[in-house]
Amino acid sequence: QGQLVESGGGLVQAEGSLRLSCAASGLTFNRYGLGWFRQAPGKEREFVAAIQWNGEDTYYSDSVKGRFTISKHNAKNTVYLQMNSLKPEDTAVYYCAARLYGGTGSTPSDYNKWGQGTQVTVSS
Repeated sequence: QGQLVESGGGLVQAEGSLRLSCAASGLTFNRYGLGWFRQAPGKEREFVAAIQWNGEDTYYSDSVKGRFTISKHNAKNTVYLQMNSLKPEDTAVYYCAARLYGGTGSTPSDYNKWGQGTQVTVSS
């Protein structure tokens, strides 16, 4: 029924960059809208970025707009999150999510498939 696997997390200094990847299997990837969410300890899961299933629209939270970029590579069945100018408050577990013919939904209920998450830690 499809699987999402995130990678690319790690420890980085403030103002540094990371690129997260989320590889999909068992999905008709080019029909899926995709999102990135994050969850810090003691906090609710928070929307980060989304890309419409056909790649024609993207949407970002105000906290990451201008610093993060979401993209999808259909031939590689992978969605990316390029994160630049990282801040300590970006520290969280980052999750990718998918929904068939999804748009740029910004709430967890907009998605019905989830990865296991990857840890991003930004030191000051």
